[in-house]
Amino acid sequence: MDFVAQLTLFVLAVFLGFELISKVPPTLHTPLMSGSNAISGITLVGALLAAGHGGDSQTISILGFIAVTLASINVVGGFMVTNRMLGMFKRK
Repeated sequence: MDFVAQLTLFVLAVFLGFELISKVPPTLHTPLMSGSNAISGITLVGALLAAGHGGDSQTISILGFIAVTLASINVVGGFMVTNRMLGMFKRK
């Protein structure tokens, strides 16, 4: 794919994501967050595979490490937010 096609795809994905998230009612935010955590877990597995497949290239290993770090932060943060949101529904 050339750069223009990739940029167009990225802009469309951002627009679609914003439109979908803004239309979600508050009662569905917790299940949506749980689904996002599952997707982030898949991203983490992909980042681990990319980091392990670095071969001789130090640049690929560094980018793989950064991908693993960011995906891990995303997964942990997502579960913390989900836990906090579920805590709001508990009876006191």
